[in-house]
Amino acid sequence: MGGRLSFPVFDADNHLYETRDAFTRHLPAPYASAIDYVEVKGRTKIAIRGQISDYIPNPTFDVVARPGAQEDYFRNGNPEGKSYREIFGKPMRSIPAFREPAPRLELMNELGVDRALMFPTLASLLEERMRDDPELTHAAIHSLNEWIYEEWMFDYQGRIFSTPVITLPIVEKALRELEWVVERGAKVVLVRPAPVPGFRGSRSFAHEEFDPFWKAAEDAGVLVAMHSSDSGYSRYLGDWTGPSEMLPFRPNAFGLVSVGFRPLEDSLAALACNNVFSKFPNLKVAVVEAGSEWLPGLFTRLGDAYKKMPQAFDEHPVETIKRNVYISPFHEDDLAQLIQIMGVDHVMFGSDYPHPEGLAEPCSFVDHLPPGLTEEETAKIMGGNLTQVMGVAATV
Repeated sequence: MGGRLSFPVFDADNHLYETRDAFTRHLPAPYASAIDYVEVKGRTKIAIRGQISDYIPNPTFDVVARPGAQEDYFRNGNPEGKSYREIFGKPMRSIPAFREPAPRLELMNELGVDRALMFPTLASLLEERMRDDPELTHAAIHSLNEWIYEEWMFDYQGRIFSTPVITLPIVEKALRELEWVVERGAKVVLVRPAPVPGFRGSRSFAHEEFDPFWKAAEDAGVLVAMHSSDSGYSRYLGDWTGPSEMLPFRPNAFGLVSVGFRPLEDSLAALACNNVFSKFPNLKVAVVEAGSEWLPGLFTRLGDAYKKMPQAFDEHPVETIKRNVYISPFHEDDLAQLIQIMGVDHVMFGSDYPHPEGLAEPCSFVDHLPPGLTEEETAKIMGGNLTQVMGVAATV
C-alpha cells in the first residue's frame, strides 16, 4: 500500500460507510417510520418517508466498489466508452475498517495517513428527501450525529475527526446541535451546500437569519465543511430532462455540463455576496470533494459584480473567499492553477478514500502536485494546512 511520506499527512476527505441502524438507532419514536430498509426484487433499498431511493445502489454497504476503482476514469476519461459496470470492475465485501474507527486506524497506518476527516456517505441523501418537514430533518440529523458519536466519536485518538452534520432549517435547533457536537469534541461540522428549506419555502443560508449560526461557528473555532451532496439541484435539471432523483452513479452528459458543481459555486457566491465572510472574518470554510476547476470562473463573475456594484460589498468578494475558504481539489484538477489563485496555504489534499471516485492509495496525491513546489509547500498541502486550520497539534 501507500508509502509513508517524510512529513505528517492529514487527509481532508475520508469516508465511513453507515450501518443499517445509523439513522434509526436514536430516532425518536414519533419519526420511527420515516426511515426504513425494504427488499425490492431481492435487493435491499432505503426508503425515506415511504419513497424508495436509488441514490446509493447498495445502501447496506455490505458489498462496495473497490477504493479508487474510478481513478483512471477521472484522470484520463473513458475513450473506449466503457459502461459504468466495466469501469467499477469487481466489487468487494465491506471490511471492518470501513465501519469502525479502530480498524480504520490500522488501515491508515498501512496507507501512511496520520489523520483524516471522516465524512458519512449515505447521510447526504437525508436532508433533500425531508425538505418539506424541518422538524423531521432536525430529528433525523441529530439521530445520525448520536450514532456517529457513539460509533466513531468526533475526535478519535486525535487522528480521526468525524464530521457531524448541522442542518439549518430551524436556526435555534441548528445552534443547539452545534453546541451539542462541540461539547463532545467536534472540531469540524458538515453543512450541506444548498438553499435551506423551511416552513415558508427555501432561502439562502447567507441571509441575516443565519448570522447567529455563522457567529457561533466562528466563536467555536470549528471548521465548516461543505462536501458535495444531494443539494436538490436535480429539481432544476428536471426542468430540462424530466423529474428524477439525484443518482450520482448514473450520471448523464447534460447533467455533468449543466449542473456540475454549481451547488458549491452558488454556496460560496451567496456567502461572499451577502458579506458573511466580512461579518465573520475568522470563519473557516472548507470545500471538499467538489474539485476546483469552477473556481476561476466564479472569481471572474464575482470580480465583475464588484466592478459594477462595489456598494453591495463590504470587501472585495474574491479576497474574502481567499481569506476564509480552503479548497480540497480533485487529483485530476489543474493544481498549479488552484495554487496560483488561492495560495498554497489554502489548498488541502483529500483522497475520498475508500470511495471508488478517489485514490486507492491516498498518499499518491503527492505525485499529482505540480513540479517546483518546495518540500515545505508540499507538506502544507498534504496536511500542514488542515492541521493549522483545525488547531490540532502538529504531530500525532
